[in-house]
Amino acid sequence: MSDQLVSGIEPPYYTVVFTSIRTEGDNGYGETAERMKELVEGIPGYLGYETARTPGGIGITVGYFRDEEAIAAWRSRLEHQSAQRRGRAEWYESYSVHIGRVERSHGFERG
Repeated sequence: MSDQLVSGIEPPYYTVVFTSIRTEGDNGYGETAERMKELVEGIPGYLGYETARTPGGIGITVGYFRDEEAIAAWRSRLEHQSAQRRGRAEWYESYSVHIGRVERSHGFERG
């Protein structure tokens, strides 16, 4: 889980919002999630991510990418595709993916 907000990215950029409801148990999910984090960090144009999960089980991960080419590069990674198949087979009750272009962005940080 990321423990800092992504900030300071100059628009325009893209977001990939992955919202999910997990199945029971880990079943290797944590290890694969760490590996996916390592892989995506090597994609040119990857800018960072934020993630959260409710006590009720809804998870939201927002990945930030410079352009659509970076998203396509991530989507085409064979190891990522394999993890997606395993996710549908074992880890998720349901999920959705939303991709958007960010035109404006601002934030606040105390202190």
